[in-house]
Amino acid sequence: MTMTQANRAPGAAEVESRDGATKKIFDARHDDAAPQPPVSNGPTAQGGREQKKRDKRDVHGWVVLDKPIGMTSTQAVAVVKRLFSAKRAGHAGTLDPLASGGLPIALGEATKTVPFVMDGRKRYRFTVCWGEERDTDDTEGQVVKTSDVRPTAEAIRALLPQFTGVIEQTPPRYSAIKIQGERAYDLARDGEVVELAPRPVEIHELTLIEQGDSSHSIFDAECGKGTYVRALARDIGRILGCFGHICALRRTLVGPFGESDMIPLEQLEALCNRAASGEGSLADALLPVETALDDIPALAVTRADAARLHRGQAVLLRGRDAPNCSGTVYVTVAGRLLALAEIGNGELIPKRVFNLTGLTASSGRNQNERV
Repeated sequence: MTMTQANRAPGAAEVESRDGATKKIFDARHDDAAPQPPVSNGPTAQGGREQKKRDKRDVHGWVVLDKPIGMTSTQAVAVVKRLFSAKRAGHAGTLDPLASGGLPIALGEATKTVPFVMDGRKRYRFTVCWGEERDTDDTEGQVVKTSDVRPTAEAIRALLPQFTGVIEQTPPRYSAIKIQGERAYDLARDGEVVELAPRPVEIHELTLIEQGDSSHSIFDAECGKGTYVRALARDIGRILGCFGHICALRRTLVGPFGESDMIPLEQLEALCNRAASGEGSLADALLPVETALDDIPALAVTRADAARLHRGQAVLLRGRDAPNCSGTVYVTVAGRLLALAEIGNGELIPKRVFNLTGLTASSGRNQNERV
């Protein structure tokens, strides 16, 4: 892939971002603050037409949006929530407006499992432009340092082990981290000096994929919670003496959700339109709530025990079928998700109970489209 192709391709992402910084650059129809088109409720007694908002409904599951460049994570949640007329929605890890890729959006009871996704690994593909460091560490910012030096592929690869494993990383000044209750990016935009302390992050893997030309390099990274890809580009450029900033970013993995799970916004909108006309089901766009719990053991219980757990009561684990483990499990009854619970001292103690009444993922989506 040439650098021109890399720049045209959707970029990667990072765990936190300046989400509010570029909110107005996306079409207003996708803005969560934009007015919603009213829904007609038929003729009124006076001969006019009464307008009212569409009724919200219970929708439970995950939509892994392939977020387009230019849309904030907040806007993306608002769009998906509106398309499904869902009562509740939230995302599992902010994705920069200037980035594309996987943004897992939890609907309904899936919001109870968001922490499990946010704590999972993330994978990014990103392009670094050498020769300029910018105050935002990406193409949006002002140039603050320049260099005529250009790194070789050999020099870059020799440096990457220093950025693998647990490292100390100073977040970008333009980030969503709070300083005395204020977002760092808000303070930076107001001209205030922002000093952020280094913090430990874990980089599981960092690979140079392609050296497009002397001024651009394409990387793939897998990292843990709290890592800033922009800061990686900044710090590598400083050590190499060439300076650098991110010019293309794409998130390809978030916890259990990979690229095969992602659905582009246009495809999601088309599916919702077909469902509205009776030609399909919105359930086909959903992944089950328990998809977020892939790394947690599952425990099946009887209907009698399920009734106790549903009331918030603990269940004694006795007999040869009692699980030989402790810690968090997700509980099912007749193949259906019931609760998150803790096993300890011979008891199963419910922590979060799920009520999956309403629209949930179709069985076909669950069985046939998961990797």
